[in-house]
Amino acid sequence: MRDGIQLARRDRAVVALVTEHFWQQGDLIARSNGMPDIPRVRLPHPVAGSGAEAMARLAAQLAPRLVAILRGEIRADNEPLESIG
Repeated sequence: MRDGIQLARRDRAVVALVTEHFWQQGDLIARSNGMPDIPRVRLPHPVAGSGAEAMARLAAQLAPRLVAILRGEIRADNEPLESIG
């Protein structure tokens, strides 16, 4: 999250990748750094240590989605805070 926030502050297009286990922490970091709507994609947990084949499959699944989010064609997994109850 913090790396994505720093890049976004430098006017770079970003999508933060956050595992399910750390989703709430990522939300807290985004809000506390003044970027509550930074685009995020939720990944299964754990990703690290899942093996090269599993990582390659996940990357192949995610790559088109990440490009579409960066192009503004689809939404990321997070909703802007204004739309949350």
